Amino acid sequence: MPESPPRRLPAVSPTQDDRLLAALRRGIGGPVGAHTVPGRSAARFFTPFRVLILLTTLAAVVAVLQKSFCRINGWGQPDVYFAGCYSDWTALYAGRGLAENALAPFADGSTFEYPVLAALVASMTAMIAQTLPSFGASASLIYFDVNFLFVFALWVVTVIVTARSAGRRYWDAAMVAVAPGIILAGSINWDMWAVALMMLGMWLFGGGKPGWAGVMLGLGAAMKVFPMLLLGALLILAVRSLRFAPLAWTVLGAVVAWLVVNLPLMIANPEAWSLFYTFSSERPPGWSSIWQIYNEVLPDGSALAVTGASLGTLSVVSFVLCCGGIFLLGVLAPHRPRFAQLALLIVAAFILCNKVYSPQFVLWLVPLVALALPNWRDFLIWQLAEVLHFFAIWAHLSSQVSGHENVHQLDSSIYVMAVLAHVAATVYLMVRVVQQILRPEDDPVRRSLPAQSERPTTVPVGTRKLNATHWDPGDLAAQSIDDPQGGPYDGAADRAPWLIRSTTADVDTRI
Repeated sequence: MPESPPRRLPAVSPTQDDRLLAALRRGIGGPVGAHTVPGRSAARFFTPFRVLILLTTLAAVVAVLQKSFCRINGWGQPDVYFAGCYSDWTALYAGRGLAENALAPFADGSTFEYPVLAALVASMTAMIAQTLPSFGASASLIYFDVNFLFVFALWVVTVIVTARSAGRRYWDAAMVAVAPGIILAGSINWDMWAVALMMLGMWLFGGGKPGWAGVMLGLGAAMKVFPMLLLGALLILAVRSLRFAPLAWTVLGAVVAWLVVNLPLMIANPEAWSLFYTFSSERPPGWSSIWQIYNEVLPDGSALAVTGASLGTLSVVSFVLCCGGIFLLGVLAPHRPRFAQLALLIVAAFILCNKVYSPQFVLWLVPLVALALPNWRDFLIWQLAEVLHFFAIWAHLSSQVSGHENVHQLDSSIYVMAVLAHVAATVYLMVRVVQQILRPEDDPVRRSLPAQSERPTTVPVGTRKLNATHWDPGDLAAQSIDDPQGGPYDGAADRAPWLIRSTTADVDTRI
């Protein structure tokens, strides 16, 4: 007799799984009914994925409304900072020659300091904007709106891919759909392109297609550097399992995709191609970075200040040390970390050690947090710090260009505290992920993954008892899914010599 197909398990109910949402559910209709299957509905239109798209659309409308002042009055200084609607799109459109020549980033003498794919997107959107009727709108407004429409589409793609990657926990993608950080900072730069490509790469890898996953990561790295950092997470998983073929295919796909995009400009105009890399290597401490705050608190003219000459070394060395710590954690942890957990740690470390910590960098982490740390309390704590920083940085910049008296400006100490808060919030996320790596029974993702026996149990959440599926660290081999994004490494046994241990070891499985 043919084997019956595996039973499709229901989605994880957010109001049953998350402490914060469980406490709030009384005000929104109470808990899920006893005869309700989470994630399944008789509604013909409001399916879960359509609800996620609707939430993203509403968030995008809020994002547009938040930029209303600049869309009506233009992006001139200092009002652009007072209104909190600064955008690199409009600044670069006029400042880098795109308004006169849509292909300016590829011309001789280009000053467009971004990677090749970002330059291609900037030129493509300029071409589209310049072919559209203006109806009395300024060229900058049209360029902004064209870019924002692309960002909205990429936002939707990122939400859907995050939901697909999350498996039974697809409601966790609501974090990406309504993230205040994306609402406020999604229209600053072209980061959402790289975020969408990164998440497509994770989804494809989780689906067992490492080569195509590498292509997405390589394209993402041609847009912004950070998607390539996910290869470090895969290296850790490869070392633990001694399975290097998936890593090799991913690296090959990433390198080929990156070269296909970069080689033409490298050959045709090496000076324009290298501008991003020379600019990045020579730039001084940038806004909201730990290096800039360090200089800010030193007396003027201090010999201890970090300069452009020493910053490159400090930034690289600190990031390498962080990666070394993450590598040791990943290969020595009692149980194999999940792909998303390692990816979040590496990307967050890169942001913290970077020469600049721009407000839009929050976009890099939002979908990774949704997959690695799907906890609404932690998410909102972090997002609150990012919102405070978002407005603090613009208030601080307005004091540099407005010419107003100091009594009417934001005190620099408030800016310093806001930066320290958003740095501390990022570190807080990393600490929470490390805690769950060391205690996987506290990981909400693994707690909701079905073991082969599918033994039901109850998990105390606050003063309530919430239904959940028991996750037993001692039964890793029996798990049908151990890492929803792990792909070829999902359920892989530890084969590194220092990790081989008895499977009958006494493991505390209490939740």
